[in-house]
Amino acid sequence: MLDADGMLLASPTYFADITPELKAVIDRAGFVSRVNGQLFRHKVGAAIISLRRGGGVHAYDSINHLFQICGMFIVGSTYWNLGFGGRTGDEVSNDKEGMENMLDLGKSMAFLLQKLNG
Repeated sequence: MLDADGMLLASPTYFADITPELKAVIDRAGFVSRVNGQLFRHKVGAAIISLRRGGGVHAYDSINHLFQICGMFIVGSTYWNLGFGGRTGDEVSNDKEGMENMLDLGKSMAFLLQKLNG
């Protein structure tokens, strides 16, 4: 994370939030960044969430809170970066609008990184 110019953090939605593993990464990395002079400041970040029905926006916000408190630039797209699917992981790829949004997100992230790195 220290060497990266940008971060994509992604999670399935578990009980209207991110996984406990990603939450642990966010808590630990965010704390280390903040107590060491904002190590993530001016890096680029984007959150990606997969979900079956609900709770995705809260999970999306959980990741974006890390980016905001660390002074990062958050990349958006044509809609929130959510992919809808069922209980198995491969169904999200059938969410045509979600996949188009992810493609746009990748292009937007690349654009911003190019501008920042001149």
